[in-house]
Amino acid sequence: MNMQALMKQAQNLQKEMLKTKEEIDNKEFIGESSLVKITMKGNKEVTNVEISKDEDLTSDDIEMLEDMIQLAINDVNKKIDEYTEQKMGKFSSAMPGLF
Repeated sequence: MNMQALMKQAQNLQKEMLKTKEEIDNKEFIGESSLVKITMKGNKEVTNVEISKDEDLTSDDIEMLEDMIQLAINDVNKKIDEYTEQKMGKFSSAMPGLF
């Protein structure tokens, strides 16, 4: 394979990677725990926080709710990371050492 063809292949791969990354950044992911639902984009920007309407919350409830929000955010971040690896993993096999 000549150098020019190799460079063209690398440029095409780069374009595909950028397109895939943009797709991931714009996709919405939802993380949930008991009373909380967090929606984030693939770039990890929180776009929505929903707290289930229950009874009046006490200070103990608020502390528990804060823990649930943290769990929901960690849940959605894990989903984003898994999806990113699934979508971007194909590029690491094409160009070893890239990721």
